[in-house]
Amino acid sequence: MTKYTRDTNVIATLSDEQFWVTQENGTERPGSGKLLHNKEPGLYVDVVSGEPLFASADKYESGCGWPSFTKPIETAYVTEHHDATHGMIRTEVRSRHGDSHLGHVFPDGPQDRGGLRYCINSASLRFIHRDDMEAEGYGAYLNQIEEIEQ
Repeated sequence: MTKYTRDTNVIATLSDEQFWVTQENGTERPGSGKLLHNKEPGLYVDVVSGEPLFASADKYESGCGWPSFTKPIETAYVTEHHDATHGMIRTEVRSRHGDSHLGHVFPDGPQDRGGLRYCINSASLRFIHRDDMEAEGYGAYLNQIEEIEQ
């Protein structure tokens, strides 16, 4: 089994925006994330630790301005925390081993898919296309990745 860790060498190579989002709990501007409109089949992993977080099959267009998912691919790799910043009460989501700030989860997602909306910053994610998953060590998740209609 792969061991995922908070890698200071990786943190040192993050872009300014990736560092601000993952390490300083920032939020990228709505509509600005490079993965917002990605419709390719694959896996979204923590940019710091590589923990598998979300499958493309669980991504949907919520209209909120950030990539949205109905559920994590591995619930063990996503933690939830009370967040009362900015005068709001929300549930923050972080990666378990990388401790990266990912975004927030809200109870207004598609009801037929569990009712949750994981609103996630593109800057906290690295996308691995289905064709590259085996080579990058994520072959065990291939059965959870499906072709997405373009």
